[in-house]
Amino acid sequence: METISLLLLATQIVYILSFCTIKVYLCPCRSDDVKHILVIGNRALTTPEFSLNDIPGTSGRIDILCRSINSAFLLSHGIRRDVRLHLLMRGEGDPPKIITLDGRYLRHLNPDERSTGALLRIALKKGVGLKRGMVQRSTPGITIRRGDFRDLIEDENFDNIIYLHEMASDIREMHESLESLLQKETLFVLGDHIGVNADDEKILEEFGAQKISLSPNVLHTDHCIIILLNEIDRIELKYD
Repeated sequence: METISLLLLATQIVYILSFCTIKVYLCPCRSDDVKHILVIGNRALTTPEFSLNDIPGTSGRIDILCRSINSAFLLSHGIRRDVRLHLLMRGEGDPPKIITLDGRYLRHLNPDERSTGALLRIALKKGVGLKRGMVQRSTPGITIRRGDFRDLIEDENFDNIIYLHEMASDIREMHESLESLLQKETLFVLGDHIGVNADDEKILEEFGAQKISLSPNVLHTDHCIIILLNEIDRIELKYD
């Protein structure tokens, strides 16, 4: 009976903690093999009042973020555990918000946009009323915080920032330098269908971001993520 009581108590504590809002403290340990990707959702709604039956028309194009999630994590028979995707959402409601998905702990991710949108809606519900410097756990592997572009860069303290831009050097001409950058904490930045605005580009310049192009053509955000991770796979696995 004593063992059962302790188990019940532990279960209740875990349940209560799952709803707690906690302060953000930077962890001294660094996971240098994690690939950080930031997608800027310029008009992505920052409250959960959108329809899962019409995500493109009611959410400020959160559908683009849903496709970016699937491109960042889903493999044919598994999930990329070495990716951390940050979604900066600046649309109507309660901006700005950052939703982070960590492949090491991510669960319940399916290929369809509707269920992915549901995960983001749950996170936005948990993020109502958050103040700066606070982070809220959502479903496994997903957290939400209040913050903007500069907040993310300063909180995470990245070693390198790479701005994915069509007017830049071809990534295949930079495999050697990119291999070196991947040994440290590196953030890859790209925009949604609107792109990266002038103020964000000034921040990128301030933090010494490098520009890299993935294709001679202008591509969709989610396609860029697939190509980027494929190129990183080729570099890390020395696949020529």
